[in-house]
Amino acid sequence: MEETGKIMVDEVEAVTKPPKARVQDVAEPAASDEPRRRDYLDGFLAEKPQGVSPGEPGGAVYEAVIETLKGIYDPEIPVNIYDLGLIYGVEVNDGHAIITMTLTTPHCPVAESMPGEIELQVGGVPGVGHAEVNLVWDPPWDPGKMSDEAKLEMGML
Repeated sequence: MEETGKIMVDEVEAVTKPPKARVQDVAEPAASDEPRRRDYLDGFLAEKPQGVSPGEPGGAVYEAVIETLKGIYDPEIPVNIYDLGLIYGVEVNDGHAIITMTLTTPHCPVAESMPGEIELQVGGVPGVGHAEVNLVWDPPWDPGKMSDEAKLEMGML
């Protein structure tokens, strides 16, 4: 029998610990006017996070608009229009909200009333002075746009 790839093992009694690295052991950069900072996070941790604009995702007005949309239900389907995937976009600029959305089908019975209801409810959100709904048909809605919660509610998961 031929032996290939034989592994050799050496047993040792102890291994010396490597020295710990210290900031003081590092040589100072010669061309720098600024002294070396002891901690690379120095200043970073002291910096305060930048505030999010109320109309941006994560902002108070934007999130209030999303919550309002989650409270509007399709009359034929027991799922809100946001989780149903009918909302394609939400923009909030200086108190003006623009909602881009679609419906499950162009022949939907609420095609005439749904955009008006959304404009009224989103227009009532504090910080929104005017709401506009743009109804689009491209890309067409399909069940793949639904959230997992909506699919679960519909028995599709």
